[in-house]
Amino acid sequence: MTVAPESSTVKRALSAHAAIGLLAGALLYIVSLTGTLAVFYEEWQRIEQRNAPEMTAIDPQAVQRGVAAVLASEAGKPKTTHLYVHLPVDTLPRATITTDTQAVHLDAQGAVAAKEEIAWSDFLVELHYILNIPGVIGITIVGALGVMMLALTLSGVIAHPRIFRDAFRLRARDSNGLGLADWHNRLSVWTLPFTVAIALTGALIGLGSITAYGVAQLSYRGNVEAVYAPIFGAEGKPDKKAAPAPDVATALDYMKAHYPGLRLTYVTLHDPMTAGQHIQILGTPERRLVFGEYYNFDGLGRFVGTAGLSDGALGQQASASTYNLHFGNFGGLPVKLVYFLLGLALTGICATGSYIWLGKRERRGIQEPRLRALWDAVVWGSPLILAATFILRKLLGNGVPLVATYWLATAALIPIALLVTTRGKLEKLLRRSLVVALLLGTALALGVS
Repeated sequence: MTVAPESSTVKRALSAHAAIGLLAGALLYIVSLTGTLAVFYEEWQRIEQRNAPEMTAIDPQAVQRGVAAVLASEAGKPKTTHLYVHLPVDTLPRATITTDTQAVHLDAQGAVAAKEEIAWSDFLVELHYILNIPGVIGITIVGALGVMMLALTLSGVIAHPRIFRDAFRLRARDSNGLGLADWHNRLSVWTLPFTVAIALTGALIGLGSITAYGVAQLSYRGNVEAVYAPIFGAEGKPDKKAAPAPDVATALDYMKAHYPGLRLTYVTLHDPMTAGQHIQILGTPERRLVFGEYYNFDGLGRFVGTAGLSDGALGQQASASTYNLHFGNFGGLPVKLVYFLLGLALTGICATGSYIWLGKRERRGIQEPRLRALWDAVVWGSPLILAATFILRKLLGNGVPLVATYWLATAALIPIALLVTTRGKLEKLLRRSLVVALLLGTALALGVS
């Protein structure tokens, strides 16, 4: 004789099942929201640190002076394994040097002008890219969310055979949720190519990392760089004997002479101040989707060759195109605006999907006021907390613990949502607070005191 479980146990199990589904939906919503905002990563940096020196170009000798000054400032410390020079470009006309321990802006003459202070911009990108979880775990979770988004998109199209036929059919907002469902379906159709591209590239970037990690453990004794070497180029054989600073100026002069129309974005020094040091310069070819081509030089600035990202194997070129396609880093401001608008639509799709699901349960007599309040907290609380972290950063400085602030505030919304279950009450409070936070954040971003 089979004994049926008690109805209360079943209800608790179903509620737990639903809550887990909402958790996955919440993470997907957060990734979509932050990705939309991160389209303007360069612009956020300029807003966050308004007084950093800016220039349209910087002379190779000035770059050399900046590199030498930064390396000299790290004397007596463990040697940095990499040094990056961000060269001025249209979207971010600043020269910045980053090492394992510091990041500084240069002036046009190559002198160190100020520390780089873009904690909020970096926090935003890391929240999108790895959910602020370091190591391979965070990026794997985000990659899995990309797979989930792709599956939801394709299954949604299959499950609604009239979805394209009704692409412009919108019913009025009503109590049974048909109007909301129409907006969800219409936005899904209008953004379908974008959503597929974003989900697929996000999944490739995220799960590619865990794949590389697994291959490295199995075949390369844990050396992940060796897995990526056929695509992005090898690091080179290390030689830790001391050596003078690499000749960056000669390498940049070579690029200017041999590739005069190429936009140069980054200089990377591998193992600087050692005999095994070498230089990589990232150049971005016009009218190409690849994020760039690596031009390799030895420590004396002598040209060695390219990595082949722009003209190598098709797999190489496809891999190098994934990043720009995902982040919208091509075509300038018009493409960014398009990505931003489509990203807002995608975020709205994520939000309305759970509301539609909750509405269907309610129409079947399954009332879940706590789950609805929790989802209100996600939809309106997430942008509110992001705005609050920006306000705190502007008011209190670059040292504000943004990651802890964001996740502690997010966790604090959970008990609030469980207590404030009157329909619409928490949503109204969060929406009003969000408007106030956005107005205050805008005033701070514009420098209004």
